[in-house]
Order: sequence, then structure tokens, then C-alpha cells
Amino acid sequence: MNTTAVSELLDRELQTRSRAGHVLLLMMASAMSAVAGSLWLTEPALPTRTAVAFAVLTCMGLCWAAYAAWVLRSRRVLLGLHRVVAARMAALFSAVALAGALAVGLLAGVPAAWPAAVVFAAMLTLAVAVLVRAQRHYAQLCQRRAELARRFRPPRPG
Repeated sequence: MNTTAVSELLDRELQTRSRAGHVLLLMMASAMSAVAGSLWLTEPALPTRTAVAFAVLTCMGLCWAAYAAWVLRSRRVLLGLHRVVAARMAALFSAVALAGALAVGLLAGVPAAWPAAVVFAAMLTLAVAVLVRAQRHYAQLCQRRAELARRFRPPRPG
């Protein structure tokens, strides 16, 4: 691996497009959290199931906003770790949504929960595939970093 390859790797990790995407994620997640949270907190007569759904949506939005802020605040290459974190969050949130839809379908007998469960199952499948890919990418980057550290380690004074 030469310096050109390392420069290209760094450029890919620090693209302006990626930063802009995380700014958009921060804004959208914050807006979603504000809307869901205000509906949850200002409507005292909501059914319990709806109140729980709004609380979960608010927490999910806050987590995505915190993730985006973490990525944006970081001024160094995250070495693909941000992809692993995002994929884990996506898998977790898809699993929570799937569990909620299945619970509503099975326990409350709401027919509309079944198509939602199918969508959430597809989202979970996709999120797990993205997670596996992100973990592989992260492992490759860590291996490259270790190789470069070995190759360019200064000689020990002796």
C-alpha cells in the first residue's frame, strides 16, 4: 500500500457528501423527535399503545440525532466505525419495530399490524445485511491500519 492509496482511503472517509448526509440526518432526526415527543407529551388522552409508540419513536429519533452529532463532531477518520454503529442501530430499531408490530397483531388482533410486520421484517433483513457488510469493511480497515503501523513504525533506538 502506497501513500496514494492511503490518501484515497482518507478522501473516501472524509467526503463532503458524507458530512452533508449526516447534517441532514441530524436535522431530520431532531425534527422527528420533536414532533413525536410533542405529540406524546401534549396529548394526555392517548391510548397506552399509542403513547408507548410515540415514546419509542422519540427515543429512536434522539438516538439517530446523537449518532449524527457524534459523526459530525469527530474531526478525524472514524475508520468505518460509524458505519458499524449505524448498522447496529438500524438492526436494533428494526427489531423493536417488528416486535411491536407482532405484539399488536397477536395481542390486540389489529389486522393492519401484519403488513407492517412484513415491512419491518424486510427492514431488519436489510439492516442485518448492512451490518455484516459494515463489520467486514471495518475489519479490513483495521487490518490495513495495523499493516501500515507495522510498515512505518520508526526503528527502535538501540
